[in-house]
Amino acid sequence: MSKSVLDQRWPWLLTAATVVLIFLSTFVRWRSPQDWDPRPTGSAKDIELLAQRDDLNVLFILVDTLRADRLGSYGYERETSPHLDTMAASGVRFARHLAQSSWTKASMASMWTSLLPTHTGITRFDHVIPEDALMPAEIFRDAGYQTVGLYRNGWVAPTFGFDQGFDVYERPLPVPLPPGVRRKNPTVTEAGTDESAVASALEFLRFQGSNKWFLYMHFMDVHEYLYDESSSKFGTRYTDVYDNSILWTDGTLQRLMEALAESGSLENTLIVLTSDHGEAFGEHGFEGHARKVYRETSEVPFFIFFPFRIEPGLVVPSRTSNIDIWPTVFDLLGLEIPSGDGRSRVPEIMAAAAGTALPEQNTIAIAHLDQTWARPAQSPQPTVAVVDGDLRYIRIDQPEGRVEQLFDAVDDPLELRDRAADFPGPLVRLAQEAEAYLDEKPIWGEAPTRELDELELNHLRALGYALP
Repeated sequence: MSKSVLDQRWPWLLTAATVVLIFLSTFVRWRSPQDWDPRPTGSAKDIELLAQRDDLNVLFILVDTLRADRLGSYGYERETSPHLDTMAASGVRFARHLAQSSWTKASMASMWTSLLPTHTGITRFDHVIPEDALMPAEIFRDAGYQTVGLYRNGWVAPTFGFDQGFDVYERPLPVPLPPGVRRKNPTVTEAGTDESAVASALEFLRFQGSNKWFLYMHFMDVHEYLYDESSSKFGTRYTDVYDNSILWTDGTLQRLMEALAESGSLENTLIVLTSDHGEAFGEHGFEGHARKVYRETSEVPFFIFFPFRIEPGLVVPSRTSNIDIWPTVFDLLGLEIPSGDGRSRVPEIMAAAAGTALPEQNTIAIAHLDQTWARPAQSPQPTVAVVDGDLRYIRIDQPEGRVEQLFDAVDDPLELRDRAADFPGPLVRLAQEAEAYLDEKPIWGEAPTRELDELELNHLRALGYALP
C-alpha cells in the first residue's frame, strides 16, 4: 500500500479497530505462554545470525513512567508483571539501566539520539529536536523499513521534532474507557487508553504483508494510574494503585503479544521494551517525576526479546543507559551505528549467553533534569545524577545554594541515606564528573524553540504538568 493511500485511510482504520479491540478485550482470557508463544528455541549463534536475516521487524514499546524495581523480574515481591516476567525469562534483561532524565521530553530526546542531555540541548518545555539530528526511524526508513509511530504523550509530539523518519506518526484516536476501568492519577484528564494504541498497531500490521516494519508504541496507562477490577490487587494508596496499573498494562502487553503470535509476526520480530523515567512516592520528599533524578525516577527496565526463545533468559549485569538502546539494536541488525554517547551492548549480551561477564568499561552513567524546564523566565537550575558502580552522586542547584548527596547501594539498596560525609574522596571525584558534564555544549548548537499554542498547553496540562 502506498504511503498516500495509507495516510488517507489511517484515521478511519484506527477508529474502527479501536472500538472492536476494546469491545473484545473484555472477553480475553489470559493464557500461559505455552498456549500461544510459537517462537522456537534459539541459541547464542542465532543471536549472531540476526544481522544476516532480511525478514526482521522491530517493535519498540515505551511504557511511560515504569520503574524497574516494581517488576517481578527485577526482584519485586508483588506479582505486578507476570506476563512481562515470563517474557524476560526467555529474552535479555538489563539489570541496572538508567534513563537520562526524569522528564519525558529530555529523556526521549537523549534516548532517540543516543546523546546525553547536554549534547542534545533538549532540556526545556519549548525546545525542539533540530532537523540535523539523526533519528532511529530515519535509519530504519533508509534501510527499507515502513516506519510508524503511535504516541500518547504530548511531549513527543511531531511539533517537537520527534516524528523525523516516520512514514506515519499519529496519536491513536481516544475512545471512552471500557466499563470498570478507573483512572486514579488526580492530575490526569487525558482520554483514551493503551488499548487504542494496540488496536491501531494491529490494524497497521494487517496491511503490511511481507514489508519490513519498525513500529514505535508509547504506552501511557501506568503514567495515568489506570486499572480495572481484575487488576485491582494491591490496595488503594497511590503507590498501590501504581502497582495495579502495572498489572493492567501487563495484561495489555499480553494481548498484544498474543495477537502478534496469531498473525505470525512474533517469529520474525525483535521486540525492545523500556521506559523514559520512573515515579517517586515520597522516598526523598516528593511524589511523581520531572522534579529530581534520584533512583526511583531514573532506574527503568530494559528488555530485548528475540524472534526465538533463549532459555534460560539472559541477564546483563553491567550498568547500561537509554543512550545504549539504539546502538545495541542496530548492532544486532547489522545496521550502521551512528556516533553518539551510547554504545552497543551486544558484547555484554554475547558474554551473558556464554555464561561469562565482561569487565565494565566507562562505568559512569548520567541523568539530568533542568528543574526550571517549565519556567522559561528563570535561569536553568540543573540537577544531575552521576552513577558509578554502587555509588550515586546527586547534585541539586537551587537559588539558596547547591546540595550534594552521595548514596551507596551496597548497604542501602533503596538509596535513602546520604553518605556524603562518609566518602569524601568519591564525593569530590563524582562532583568533578558532574561539573565536566554540565560544561559540555549541544552538538547542534542551542536547541531551536517554538511557541506552544493553548491547545497544546492544555493537552500537556491534562497529563498533569504545571505549565505557564
